Amino acid sequence: MTDFTPYSALVGGIIIGLSVVFYFFTTGRLAGISGIFENAITNSVNRFSNLFFLLGLVVGPLLYYNVIAPKVSIAFNITDSYTLIILGGLLVGFGTRLGGGCTSGHGICGIGRLSTSSIIATVIFVTTGMLTVTILQQFGIYL
Repeated sequence: MTDFTPYSALVGGIIIGLSVVFYFFTTGRLAGISGIFENAITNSVNRFSNLFFLLGLVVGPLLYYNVIAPKVSIAFNITDSYTLIILGGLLVGFGTRLGGGCTSGHGICGIGRLSTSSIIATVIFVTTGMLTVTILQQFGIYL
């Protein structure tokens, strides 16, 4: 297991946890990305906080990639297929509507609140992801 990075994973988890708590205390709402995205488009009341949160999701990784990653030399490539990225995005959007939320809403906020439906949804998310990877690898498809 050459990619095991416990310290950066711990720091990342702490940052995510603190961000969720900060977002809840400043807005009174849970930090589920699909809900925040939907509210940024449809709700004019909290549009600024929603857009600011979404902007942070884009700017944060860009800063990391351009400031820290060159010093650490992390090779990272998902895919060069725009078709695959668009199809994946549509499927994720459909899945979040079908599941009543996304992995951040259910997995981070819902499990933290001990929500039974969120625990079940997260188990289904993770199981489906593991099955998908296993099936694709059986066919020799490595994304």
